Amino acid sequence: MSTRPEGKPQAVEQRKIVVVGDGASGKTCLLRTFHDKQFPPDDSYIPTVFDVSITDMTYDNRQIELALWDTAGQEDYDRLRIMSYPGAHIVLLCFSVDSIESLENAHEKWMPEIKHHAASAKVLLVALKTDLRTDMSAVEHMRRVYQRGLLSREEGEEMARYLRIPYAECAAKIEVGVGHVFETAVGLVESSREEVVEDKSCCVIL
Repeated sequence: MSTRPEGKPQAVEQRKIVVVGDGASGKTCLLRTFHDKQFPPDDSYIPTVFDVSITDMTYDNRQIELALWDTAGQEDYDRLRIMSYPGAHIVLLCFSVDSIESLENAHEKWMPEIKHHAASAKVLLVALKTDLRTDMSAVEHMRRVYQRGLLSREEGEEMARYLRIPYAECAAKIEVGVGHVFETAVGLVESSREEVVEDKSCCVIL
């Protein structure tokens, strides 16, 4: 499915963003909150098989069209998901702060898959559901099941350093940090383009 906000001018530049990570980590809510400018009224979990939405954002005084590719994290959809990678400019590698497995899979499953199918894409590690860090029921669940607290910013940053990629985090449910995630993601592509332009301008033909 593809959706695009009505009444928007045609964007000059286009960027494809593919979002991956374990199932139930909050990927769809992140995308819907960014696209619709509000958290989904019905946030009951329904596994996404494949979904594409189109939206525009302003970056550095330029209008950029974003194609947002939502993917399924379940193993059953591995073959379908890899069809989303071709042409990706950016991959958001997501994990949830209430799931240790989702962070472990960032390097055990997702990063190898990204390197294989989208080697040229910029990758941003994104922590989701950070509002749960102050949710007592979530905290108690983690202590009961894992004998520890929720994943911290420091643990996310440590994983990002290990993977050698940038890091961001947000809480879509309370609409905190969502815009920052996409600004950071687009900035990764734009900064690399600027570096290429600078390199070319420094070339001297003898």
